[in-house]
Parts: sequence; C-alpha cells; structure tokens
Amino acid sequence: MAMADATAQTGSATDSRGRLLTSDGTPLRRALERANRRRKLTAFALVSPLLAFILIFFAFPILQMMWRSVDNPQIVNALPRTLDELRDWDGRAVPPERVFVALHADIMDDLERPRREQRIGPLGVRLNYELSAARSAISRTARDVPNFEAPFREAFTDAHRLWGQPELWRVIQREGRPLTLSYYIAALDREYDEFGNIVKRDENRRIYVSLFGRTLALRLVITGMTFLLGFPIAYYLSSLPMRYANLLMIAVLLPFWTSLLVRTSAWIVLLQQQGVINNTLVGLGVIDDAGRFSLIYNQTGTIIAMTHILLPFMVLPLYSVMRTIPPSYVRAAKSLGATPWTAFRRVYFPQTLPGIGAGGVLVFIISIGYYITPALVGGQSGRMISNEIARHIQQSLNWGLAAALGSMLLVGVLVLYWLYNRLVGADSLKLG
Repeated sequence: MAMADATAQTGSATDSRGRLLTSDGTPLRRALERANRRRKLTAFALVSPLLAFILIFFAFPILQMMWRSVDNPQIVNALPRTLDELRDWDGRAVPPERVFVALHADIMDDLERPRREQRIGPLGVRLNYELSAARSAISRTARDVPNFEAPFREAFTDAHRLWGQPELWRVIQREGRPLTLSYYIAALDREYDEFGNIVKRDENRRIYVSLFGRTLALRLVITGMTFLLGFPIAYYLSSLPMRYANLLMIAVLLPFWTSLLVRTSAWIVLLQQQGVINNTLVGLGVIDDAGRFSLIYNQTGTIIAMTHILLPFMVLPLYSVMRTIPPSYVRAAKSLGATPWTAFRRVYFPQTLPGIGAGGVLVFIISIGYYITPALVGGQSGRMISNEIARHIQQSLNWGLAAALGSMLLVGVLVLYWLYNRLVGADSLKLG
C-alpha cells in the first residue's frame, strides 16, 4: 500500500512484471542506461579533439620513429634478382658470374625508371651506413652499367674495387631483408664481423654507449642541483604571506617569458674566460689573469646553464606541496620536545616527498631530451645523446640510426619511470 502511494506521488507506474516505468512507458532501468550512454558519448565528443591531437601529433610520430628504426626497404627494392642469386652464397669468395648478371639486370631496370623513382641513390646511401665508400661504388658503377658487356663480373670489378671484395656482398646479403636490427646494433657500439657475428667496434669508434652514460650522469647531477637550489626557494615562498609569495613567484616564472636561445646566449657571455664572471673574480683579486676558470664548452657549462633553465620546474611542484603542509605539525613536534632539525627531518620533510618526486621526474624527463643548450655551451665533452640524434637527422641523414637512438632513449625513460613507480608510486606525484 505504501509503495503504491509512493508510485502515485512520483508519477511513475509499473508494468506486469513489476518494473518501474517512466512517464512515456519506458522501463526506468532502460531509460537510465540510455541516459548514461548519452552522457558518455557527450563526454567522449568533448575530449575527442584532444585525443585526436595526441594520436596524430604524439603517438603516431613515436610509432613512426620506432618503425623507421627497423625498416629496411632500400636493398630489397633495388636488387631483387641479386638477392635471389645470393641466397645460397657461402659469403667467402667473390660471388659467381650469375650474381653479377642479376646485378646488371637490376641496375638496368632501375635506370629505365623516371629519375625521381630510381632506387640506386637510396641503395648507395644505405650501403654506405654499413661500409665506407659503398655509395661511391654504386653511383660510379651505375653510370657505366649501360656500357658493360659480358662477362659482367670483370666489368663490375674493373668499375670499382669494392665489387671484388666479399665484404660488400656480405653486407648486401645480410641487409637484403625488409626489417633489420643493424641500427640498434650500431647504437650499442657493435657491428658484424666477417662471419656474421655481432662484436664490439674498435675502441676509437665506440661513442653511443658512453654518450648514453654521460647523458644519464649529467641529468642526475642537474636534477640534484635543481633540488638543492629549489628546495630552499620553495620553502621560503611557502612560509611567506600569500601576497608576498605571489610577487616572488613572478621572479621564479620570469625565465619562461624569455626565449631559451636568449638565456643560453646570456650564459655564454657570463661563463666564457673573458666573460663577466671571470672578469669579476679577477677584478676582486680572487684569481689572477692566468688562472681564469674554464666554465664553458664543457660539462660544467652544461650543468650551470641547464640547472638555471630547469630550476622553475623543481620549484613549482615543491611549492605547491609545501603550501599545503600545516605549520601546526612542526609546532606540535617542537612542543613535544623535538629539536628544530628533528621536527624538520621527521615531520616536515617526509610530507614534501611527493613534490620532490614530481619535480625530480619532471626535471629529469625534460632535461634528457635537451639538445640546444648542450650544443651551444657544452662543447665536445658536454654533448648529449640528443645532440647525436640531431646530428644524424640534420647532417648525416642516417634517420634509421637516429630513430634507433631515439627509441632506446624513450625506452630508457619509460624504464626509469617504471622503477620510480615500483619504488615510490606514481600516484604520489603532486604537480600542483
């Protein structure tokens, strides 16, 4: 009786099964599911532009970079007949005449294509990554191939010495696959020997592993320096009244209003041997003119400039966390007999760990991809792996190796973030 009265008051009814109905006769449960589905679709429509932006301008370029690090179409597209004939070659002596016949046919077919569609140029560039002078051998030979007559083996070996060396043919045979790991092998300072085994490169050619190690070490130093400088600043800001803290926060954010290139150029003026800092120290008598410090074009210059640039990214998370810590906690600890240092160490500092973690992760991830500042103030000893990636993209045009280095850097950052999540917990990050 009471349920019927409640039903009559709310204007709803029930069907023969006892299910509640809306005013138009639709079961209430189905109407609620429909409304919930409509709300989810509306929410998805609102976030879909952002999702599309992330997929197009973030996820897709990363996936394309990772694909380029293993993509290897140049040899397969340019020399299909030659690769078929090399399938049973033992890799010891120079290939037999039938291989050179197939090579001649492949090059002649390619020369008949329009110039923009020819594959000889990319073939020479790809082979040159593995063997020096291979590009010149391909380009020089391609010009003379229409004049070759049988036997083609002698014609090719006379055109360039590399055609008579098994090493070139081993490279063609090994890299004649759609996918390759050669870029990653080179990024780890390894190479193939004459038997196809992966071995270490000569010591004077090992650069990438040491660059990865230097990048990691300097980024940890920079992160530590920003913490040592940023923690007192954030603590002082959090202890001030809000109106004064907001004014000083403008000074912290002021570098964001200046171009990164301008700030880096200013550090060049300050740090060079005839710069402001050395001239001031000489004028004050701290050092003599012959003992000027070398503060630029080395790791010291990289650390100083990048610490200054990335300091706000440590101060902001720390300040946002410290501002929420009630001062009464420390006062209560002191009233219970704790010394100021003990109260700070056991009560205040543990509550700032989310800000420290957020600032450290933020500074480390941002700094690991910097290449403008190290390129301008770091010199040779201050160069990072990001500078080497930029060099391969802009100068050597070895995009496969650049993609492999970038993919390894990305995986390294993800592994470090995973370790942080396992040890500390990503849910403890407080960015503001």
